[in-house]
Amino acid sequence: MRTDDFWAVISRATADRPASPAEVAKRAAADLATRDPEEIVAWARHLDKVMVASGTEDLWAAAYVIHGGCSEDGFDNFRGWLIAHGRETVARSVKSPDALADLPAVRAAAESGAVFEAEEVLSIAAEAYRQATGSELPAGETAATRPDAADLWDFDNEEEMQKRLPRLSALFLEPPD
Repeated sequence: MRTDDFWAVISRATADRPASPAEVAKRAAADLATRDPEEIVAWARHLDKVMVASGTEDLWAAAYVIHGGCSEDGFDNFRGWLIAHGRETVARSVKSPDALADLPAVRAAAESGAVFEAEEVLSIAAEAYRQATGSELPAGETAATRPDAADLWDFDNEEEMQKRLPRLSALFLEPPD
């Protein structure tokens, strides 16, 4: 499956109507379920590639500062939320995690404490495959989709966080005395 084909499924699920990530996942799964099972499997493998590419230390740090902490599963689900917002949002966030400070929802979260997670987006292919075949999505080779938590820099080090993610730090961290 080509990258454009992968993202076209997400684009169709968000076209002309803002939706929650859960609704994006539902629409995308319904779209995929109309295709051959091999295409659904190929879409799942491409999702794995997106997860690998987005599994950067500084993007995890961004999720950590936005949420006030972020587990391994929380980071995966945060990236599901990003994917539901489309190709450009993912690309911009991977290239410069601090650019998340430009998103209105993220800016609002500094006041509201909103958490951005969309586990259901990570299950689009599995749901589509179940709808199309009545069976479980075949297991594929699983690549590491995030750094090992033991190898991360200390996300609680506010000085390092401010250096690496200054705009997000300004939104979410208490100003120094």
